[in-house]
Amino acid sequence: MRSNGGPRRAFTAGYKMEVVELCRSGGRSIGQVCRDLGLGETAVRRWVAQAEVDSDQREGLTTSERQELAYLRKENRILREEREILKRATAFFAKETR
Repeated sequence: MRSNGGPRRAFTAGYKMEVVELCRSGGRSIGQVCRDLGLGETAVRRWVAQAEVDSDQREGLTTSERQELAYLRKENRILREEREILKRATAFFAKETR
């Protein structure tokens, strides 16, 4: 449950791009675009900032770099878990052979 009482909404990448374009070229402020579309200003500002990173207008990780980082973190977590399982199995079988 979110602090405002509603469920978290998910938006497609295409929708986010359209909103970013409205903010950039619509002649309206980000706040006004948010009010018109019923969106949270914090999220839209994040979308605009990420679009600037993706178009080399701002420093930071691009969307594809963020996706790769998330994938690698997940893979790393899984490998650590598998290593722990193997350690336990090795210890178990070492006791069995004594």
